[in-house]
Amino acid sequence: MAKTKVKTAFFCQSCGTQYPKWTGKCNACNEWNTIVEEVVSKPHPNEVKGSFSIKKNNKPLPVDSIELAEIPRIKLPGTELNRVLGGGLVPGSLVLFGGDPGIGKSTLMLQMSLRLKGKKILYVSGEESGQQLKMRADRIGNKNPDCYVLTETSTQHIFHHINEILPDILVIDSIQTLHTSTIDSSPGSISQVRECTSELMRYAKETNTPVFLVGHITKDGTIAGPKILEHMVDVVLQFEGDRNHIYRLLRSVKNRFGSTNELGIYEMQGAGLREVENPSEILLSNKDEQFSGAAVAATMEGNRPLLIEIQALVSTAAYGTPQRSSTGFDNKRLNMLLAVLEKRCGFKLGAKDVFINVAGGLKIDDPAVDLAVVSAVLSSSENIAIPSLFCFAAEVGLSGEIRPVSRVDQRIMEADKLGFEKIFISKYNRKGLDVSMYKIEVIFVDKMEAIFSKLFG
Repeated sequence: MAKTKVKTAFFCQSCGTQYPKWTGKCNACNEWNTIVEEVVSKPHPNEVKGSFSIKKNNKPLPVDSIELAEIPRIKLPGTELNRVLGGGLVPGSLVLFGGDPGIGKSTLMLQMSLRLKGKKILYVSGEESGQQLKMRADRIGNKNPDCYVLTETSTQHIFHHINEILPDILVIDSIQTLHTSTIDSSPGSISQVRECTSELMRYAKETNTPVFLVGHITKDGTIAGPKILEHMVDVVLQFEGDRNHIYRLLRSVKNRFGSTNELGIYEMQGAGLREVENPSEILLSNKDEQFSGAAVAATMEGNRPLLIEIQALVSTAAYGTPQRSSTGFDNKRLNMLLAVLEKRCGFKLGAKDVFINVAGGLKIDDPAVDLAVVSAVLSSSENIAIPSLFCFAAEVGLSGEIRPVSRVDQRIMEADKLGFEKIFISKYNRKGLDVSMYKIEVIFVDKMEAIFSKLFG
């Protein structure tokens, strides 16, 4: 009997590009030492059993003849996950859910499966046994007779059970543990992850069934596997947070059905993940005394206004070379703001260390926090505390002018709701703004000198 020749190819572990031979550098993503050899021989299609496929005869249609219809979304339990998804789960969508190990990905997916009533859910786990999932379900404390658990890693066996159960929602935990018999390589390899995702995507689109794929994270913070994996799916969700803290942040990195700027906040508890409905209260530290170097910024995450605390520390450089370090804020933008203070306002910060921290573990890229960052730096430099009931919402330009920001009315409303006394905004936001409807005092400023005189006299 003749032996079947094994066919191999070389794939880039970063972007998934295929090469006929090994090279040190990937020409597609310019990464070094990411080319690995994998087996790509495929059996005859008749030899593969248990795969899922539906024959569909689609015809080309003129774009004007296609009728638009509102997509009926599946409302998931709670508000945070629905908000990040854009209003609910779209039928037939493929959602990639990534996060660091131990951050709570499996807990959130199992909690969602147990709390969603009226829908048949199949939870496929390739990492945990049924007993482990049962212990976690008992800890969460929710019971759902329509939630089925399957511990399996072969896609052919999974589709066999799917044909029997016919679930309304499918959860795969995780995509790196699956393997298909059409690819003769180990689970977690580039070709296996790509082929398994392709089979699940075909199943989701042909049956109009939404699928959640839980993915691992590399040490660089990106989802493991080829980059093409993120292009294949409809939604990419990122679960962030420090395992030493109780708060978790859910972000939308890619969303074909909604905004990518939405943010969901959860609190990790012994009985699962609790949704934080008012995140501004947890992002502001409670202090008995006022300290210098702290300012509150009114920012926007998607359609949600947030009040966050900016902390700054300015000290004399110990070794002659000043340090510029920021956590949760762009370091290049910090250098720009410090240069503005040095050049336009006359503050000598060139020989001092400057450290910036965004409280609560958030990463902020909203330019409206510029004024709060500058105010916190000046407060620490002058060692004068800013009143705790003052907040800021404005961008700082290169000439030292205070520039307007978008949706300033929502920022003022959030600060007013939390009991702040004054909010500093750009005078160019005055047009069309009715300040009489707020209890908070709105102060309009145009230059950094005005900010300094109003805060520190």
